[in-house]
Amino acid sequence: MNTDKNLLEMHSIIKRFGKVTALSGVSLTVKQGEVHALVGENGAGKSTLMNVLSGIYPYGSYEGDIIFDGETCKFKTIKDSEKKGIVIIHQELALVPYLSIAENMFLGNERTNSRCHAIMDWPRTFQRCKELLEVVGLHEDPRTLIKDIGVGKQQLVEIAKAISKNVRLLILDEPTASLNETDSKNLLDLIARFRDQGMTSIIISHKLNEVSYISNSITVIRDGATIETLDNSNHDVSEDRIISGMVGRELTDRFPKREHNCVRDEILFETRNWTVHNPLNPERKDNDGISIKIRRGEVVGMSGLMGAGRTEFAKSVFGRSYGIKISGQVFLKGKEVKLHSVTDCIKNKLAYVTEDRKGDGLVLMNSITHNTTLANLQAVSSHGILNKDKEVLEAKKLRDELNTKCSSVEQPVGNLSGGNQQKVLLAKWLFAQPDVLILDEPTRGIDVGAKYEIYCLINKLVEQGKAVLMISSELPEILGMCDRIYVINEGRVVAEMPREQASQESIMGAILRSSGKKDTANRQE
Repeated sequence: MNTDKNLLEMHSIIKRFGKVTALSGVSLTVKQGEVHALVGENGAGKSTLMNVLSGIYPYGSYEGDIIFDGETCKFKTIKDSEKKGIVIIHQELALVPYLSIAENMFLGNERTNSRCHAIMDWPRTFQRCKELLEVVGLHEDPRTLIKDIGVGKQQLVEIAKAISKNVRLLILDEPTASLNETDSKNLLDLIARFRDQGMTSIIISHKLNEVSYISNSITVIRDGATIETLDNSNHDVSEDRIISGMVGRELTDRFPKREHNCVRDEILFETRNWTVHNPLNPERKDNDGISIKIRRGEVVGMSGLMGAGRTEFAKSVFGRSYGIKISGQVFLKGKEVKLHSVTDCIKNKLAYVTEDRKGDGLVLMNSITHNTTLANLQAVSSHGILNKDKEVLEAKKLRDELNTKCSSVEQPVGNLSGGNQQKVLLAKWLFAQPDVLILDEPTRGIDVGAKYEIYCLINKLVEQGKAVLMISSELPEILGMCDRIYVINEGRVVAEMPREQASQESIMGAILRSSGKKDTANRQE
């Protein structure tokens, strides 16, 4: 239902944060009934532009004009934009875990009793929630708590919540960043269905294959300025063409090749029969007898669908940060170690780069310097007294090594783009001088240029003789970076394959062949 009518026009938007200019005259035109992709490197200004549009940055804090459906708009709050039918869904979902789906869906927009607005009309709330869940294809009881459904379903709740506000322009910021390929495809198809029904969407994504698949138009932003808008009405704009606009150059190889094959016979990290029970349901095993090995100088991948048990494995190994009734053995350099705390892991040169950099990895209100040295304070201390000058010096070294873009190392981490936050998280664990690194979704939500830099860093680490376990939901990343791959499904290792034998088809085939086997075995017993 694409038309030539412009639903949204943003003209010469300028947004400054102190002395830093985040947007320097960005213009954007979105047609009625299209999916318009907004792409660019981390820090390019994509989210800032959408925050201006949605009223998060109010009128008066920026320069330029917003024209929506032919009317000049001056949004002072997010409520003002929602009244016009502009709804934004952020990458970090705004849902309350211990409230129900229905309560979350109408939070701030409650269905109240017609006689007394202080009293909730629960029958009407649950009925309307059920209707909206059917629209997005989510078959869940409206009374179900958010914490009890997966991330993919939570994303659908957010979309249903947006629909409840009579959305005309839906803005999705990295909607598939936390989803596996199946859930991502289902979500994109849902957006396409809404487009066919007349809804307009703006999607921000670093997954360029999804951008090519779903969008009708693609606007590239670089360094706070509009570079170009590409017509993708025939879905024929290549990923390489998008990348050249984003980074200003051709990127011939997404995955840097290693100059030397550094794989040796020495096993640096090993688990045997690692079993972890779910803390909320002690009878359920999140990991069931996982045994893996990683040699010195080797990148080993761990692939699997959402909920397969990959992160649960990493966190439980790393100081028992997850799970109960944990059993099994961990070996480092051939010696069994007892890792009962994060401190034990750091002492034994084991690092874990979490998939949740904002929630578990970084102290966002603190500086780059503080975050960089946090896991190894003794290296910048003497007799329990912190040497601030040395701390700053070490932070600057790692900033330069990782090419972290910041005003200074005293800048709060929360003010950095996602890609630069990820670099600070990596710097934190590099400063701890580990021999083994577990990288959990190390490039989630960051642009192709920053990904390439992180891939180069991983190659450098293994060339130095370290061992890396890479957990990733992106199969091209696993195939492009790893020497061997373990496939995990339903908490178990279901396949192990060298890079030469691995493909997206072989990995998904191993998962599909193994699905349900555990239930069948239990029934036979």
